[in-house]
Amino acid sequence: MEHSGFKRKTSLQLNGELIDLSQPLVMGILNITPDSFYDGGRFVQHEKALQQVKQMLDEGAVFIDVGAVSSRPGAVLPDEVEELRRLIPVIRFVKESFPEARFSVDTFRSGVVQELFNCFGPFMVNDISAGEFDKSMFATVANLGLPYCMMHIQGKPQTMQENPIYNNLVQDILKYFALRVEKLKLLGVSDIIIDPGFGFGKSLDHNFELLQKLDHFKIFELPVMVGLSRKSMIYNLLGSNPDMALNGTSILHGLALERGANILRVHDVKEAMECIRLVQKVNGAG
Repeated sequence: MEHSGFKRKTSLQLNGELIDLSQPLVMGILNITPDSFYDGGRFVQHEKALQQVKQMLDEGAVFIDVGAVSSRPGAVLPDEVEELRRLIPVIRFVKESFPEARFSVDTFRSGVVQELFNCFGPFMVNDISAGEFDKSMFATVANLGLPYCMMHIQGKPQTMQENPIYNNLVQDILKYFALRVEKLKLLGVSDIIIDPGFGFGKSLDHNFELLQKLDHFKIFELPVMVGLSRKSMIYNLLGSNPDMALNGTSILHGLALERGANILRVHDVKEAMECIRLVQKVNGAG
């Protein structure tokens, strides 16, 4: 598959601001869940969340991605009321301290998107289900004019890793995105980001094949986001754990950048920014 002729979308609109994606950017993760796989419970307290956001912004994060529902396999799924109960106070507290921060919200519920928009105005939506878990999500994003990041997942978070099977991994995911991009564009959504979904309904070998062929996703001419940070594809292969997976994360970030990743969604912003600077230098852009 030849991609050299494609010209990718290199900006997105967020709250009236045009954000340049011609150079790779970093999205910092703020998990306010009690049970996330790596940092569960660390940032539930408002002051700790504030400290983490300050550090991520200081280190170069362009987006802060706030999530209140753990998507790790086997995690207990809170209802919409509980999700909002976790999100609203933290977002309000952080926005008061950092009004310039650009927020993304990691949710698959259109009701959460609508309520947060009513409270805080525009933000980016980061949906692990690409609209599959809530059929009203596409229309809600379109009506509110929000940037939308959609991720590929096979199955549900509770069971997605039990036995993921594909006819042809990359072709299956490309077809999946083609249909959903078309639906979004028909609804008038123009700011679309694609996330191939490392670790979401993929085996260890699936994940590394996906990374090897990441450049295939340039066919959509849309920004590509990757979530590789401290994931099991790293520490299971190396026989370690999430706490020891930063070195592996950095290596995979470098490979993803070489294959066209536009946004790195990470726990460790400083190290991700260093990866970007080093890769750009090698490629003559630094």
